Parts: sequence; structure tokens; C-alpha cells
Amino acid sequence: MLPSTAMNSSMHGNGVLSSRDAARHTAGAKRYKYLRRLFRFRQMDFEFAAWQMLYLFTSPQRVYRNFHYRKQTKDQWARDDPAFLVLLSIWLCVSTIGFGFVLDMGFFETIKLLLWVVFIDCVGVGLLISTLMWFISNKYLVKRQSRDYDVEWGYAFDVHLNAFYPLLVILHFIQLFFINHVILTDTFIGYLVGNTLWLVAVGYYIYVTFLGYSALPFLKNTVILLYPFAPLILLYGLSLALGWNFTHALCSFYKYRVK
Repeated sequence: MLPSTAMNSSMHGNGVLSSRDAARHTAGAKRYKYLRRLFRFRQMDFEFAAWQMLYLFTSPQRVYRNFHYRKQTKDQWARDDPAFLVLLSIWLCVSTIGFGFVLDMGFFETIKLLLWVVFIDCVGVGLLISTLMWFISNKYLVKRQSRDYDVEWGYAFDVHLNAFYPLLVILHFIQLFFINHVILTDTFIGYLVGNTLWLVAVGYYIYVTFLGYSALPFLKNTVILLYPFAPLILLYGLSLALGWNFTHALCSFYKYRVK
């Protein structure tokens, strides 16, 4: 059945959704459905979520084309399957344990670091960034002729998760192989490698975020989301000139957290 056919069949003669169908499409109903599926692993499509994680590195535009398809078939931009969030959480836990091992932390210190990273760095900061971007996009980026449309908060959160995943893999996994023997050696090569990884990771975050909001046809001027590239590159050059080591600062911060 075509999406338009399914939609028309749920409408009354005047083209208005019935109360039952209208309730099903409310934000609360979508959120409840998402949270309910969070505890039903057999209903999650982990293969498709893994495919998205791969393409976030190689071709992130393909990931957002799938969001268009979801809007056409399920009338929502945000994910309705929490499989991506579950796999991201696994990545976060494993990589943080790896960080604890590389920094020679004890068992309880590693668990404490894991709780900090999951609930503060990922969930807390993620909710803050998603809410901020949701507000800014709805307040300033919606086209004048598209005021009947708005950015779903769930979609803003999905965009953050999409952008956060490459950053996580680069800084919390790939970087682990270079920390002790290269990055923390207090040499130019050390902070060149470390800061370059930071440049690539944060650059990925900015670019994937831009793609997420530029994929929405009712938004305008989304190119401004690429503007942070300018201060990022400037900061990168300045860090190399002054010998700043971002990874060394991160490791010191992690150790301070678990004291």
C-alpha cells in the first residue's frame, strides 16, 4: 500500500485525521513507542543500525536519505527503532573501558569513569545540545512559508547521535592505539597526531550535524552550521604553534574525575 493511500484511509471525509490516528502521531505517542521498544531487543533491527554506523563514515548522506523515506512511510523524521542507540551505548562502554585500561585505572576507577562518560558526557551533554539545536532550528531556520512545519526534538537528538558516533570512534577507540607511545610523548609528533585526530573528529561532528539539518526541506540557511569550521581550524593551528595537547588535557581530566 502506498503511503498516500494509507494516510487517506485514516482520514474522515473532510481530510482530518480521526482522534485515534491524531493521538498516534503526537510526540508523546511516538516517544512512548520508542521507549517501549528499547526493552524489546527482538524487535530491533541491529543489522540496519550497523549499516548506518558504517555509512556515517563513508557516505553520511545515504543515512539521511533513509530519514526521508521514514517521513514518507511513517510520518516522522526521527528514528522509531532504538537499535542505533543501543549499539552506540555498547561502543561507548567498550571504548571507555579501553580508555581506563590505557590510563592504567583500577576496576572501580574505570566503572566511575564509565558512569561519568555515559550519563554526563553522552546523555547529559547530548540532551543539552539536542535541545539547543531544536530550539535554534525552529526559531531561526524554518522558512517563512513553512511555519506549519517544525523540527522534531527526536530528530534533533538523532542528528546528535549520528554526529557523535564518528567522534566517539575516533577519540575513544582509534586514538587509544596512539596515546601512550605517540600522543603523550611530549613531542611535536605527539600533539600533531593527537590534535589532528581531534580536528577530524570534531570536523565530522560539525559536518554530519550540517547534513542532518540541511536534509529537512523546510529549513533555510543551514550552511551557517558549517561556520564553526573556521574557529576549529584556527584553534588547531594555534594549538600546534603553542604546543597544546588536547588528548593530554582529556586524560588529565579523566583521571581527575575518578579521584
